[in-house]
Amino acid sequence: MGRKSRSKRQPQQGTPKPKRQEVAYVERPFEGLPGETDLVAMREVVPAASVMVRTTAEHGAREVQLVTLLPETLPALHREDGTVLVALQNAQHSGDASRDVAAALLEALELEPGTPLTTAGLPEPGPRLQDVLDTSVPVEVTVHDTFDYWLARGERDADVEHALEHASENIVPTVKVDGVQSAYWVRMGNREFLRWARPEDQERVLDGIARLHAARQSALDEGSKFIGAFRTCGILIPVWELAPGTEAGELVEPLRAFETRLQAAIASTEPLTADERRARAGIVSRQVALR
Repeated sequence: MGRKSRSKRQPQQGTPKPKRQEVAYVERPFEGLPGETDLVAMREVVPAASVMVRTTAEHGAREVQLVTLLPETLPALHREDGTVLVALQNAQHSGDASRDVAAALLEALELEPGTPLTTAGLPEPGPRLQDVLDTSVPVEVTVHDTFDYWLARGERDADVEHALEHASENIVPTVKVDGVQSAYWVRMGNREFLRWARPEDQERVLDGIARLHAARQSALDEGSKFIGAFRTCGILIPVWELAPGTEAGELVEPLRAFETRLQAAIASTEPLTADERRARAGIVSRQVALR
């Protein structure tokens, strides 16, 4: 009889590694949060600021500070005094900034006091800030002229103080203007500017400013001029150059008056005229997309 053939034993296959799930891109990641435009401004155009938020009961009803920036671009820091700081400006970009910040926040809550969150890989789908934060808590931004908020007083020594002072030297002077939402005065060298994060749909804001620009009404006040816009996180941040020497406190009344005109222009449903279309094209050519 012939030898029976034997089937070759197949090598045992290991359990395949689950494929990493990508976070879906979200064009307007902070939409639905109180203070959306302030959070976007802190993420993109404000150098040093903080805002106190509170997590939902499901996540411990913990108070947390969202801040613009942390040392060495850390995603988060659990200070020795128990304060949890989470950076809005970080190197992590999954496509949904809200998910990125929420992931860092939840990790930071689990850290021991005095511990930084040194690495935070790109997260998979999960809770966003809209799921983690108590949205009944109002957002009140505090703009800082130093990075002193990084550390509590007891955590500092001479070397740390020197490092804080050195880092703070690069902060562009910035003031949040009272009386309107998300308008920030900045001084760069010997020139002053206003950056104003708008909550309305980006295209409607462009139309509104184009209407005012064509009518020669796009200046905030005498001596100022509209110069362009940043486009980021699904909103528009128009920018004006101010008359030399203008201080933030001088803008309160002019901005209130201008906002009335701007809102009316944004609300208009009339088709843009030829002049307004040309003005809009000029504005689009000067806009800068951030991230």
